[in-house]
Amino acid sequence: MAKKRILIVDDEESLTRVLKYSLEETGTYEVGAENKAGAALATAKTFKPDLILLDVIMPELDGGQLAEQFKADPALHDVPIVFLTAITDKQEVRAHQHLLGGSPFLAKPVELDEVIACLEQQLGRLPPQ
Repeated sequence: MAKKRILIVDDEESLTRVLKYSLEETGTYEVGAENKAGAALATAKTFKPDLILLDVIMPELDGGQLAEQFKADPALHDVPIVFLTAITDKQEVRAHQHLLGGSPFLAKPVELDEVIACLEQQLGRLPPQ
């Protein structure tokens, strides 16, 4: 099975570094990372991700603004986006069935197994929970 390309956009370099390493260690994903919101659109166009993990709160542009840019770009329009946020907790995520404004989201700090389960579901490799 071909590796799925995951782009992580988050201003926390330590988070992107650990998440990138952990996901790549599974042997299932090729992972790109961008820590500057202003460069995320260009990075996404170059990297051509199958899915984007997108932080909600960042300097320059927030995750909602970036998601609008991704959806407005014909090359990225259909790429699923999963939001990462520290402004909610895991109990609230479960209460909203992992959806925020109709988009999937995960509460930070994220655990690798929940990230992988979400990725697999969004990439159509696991049934909805």
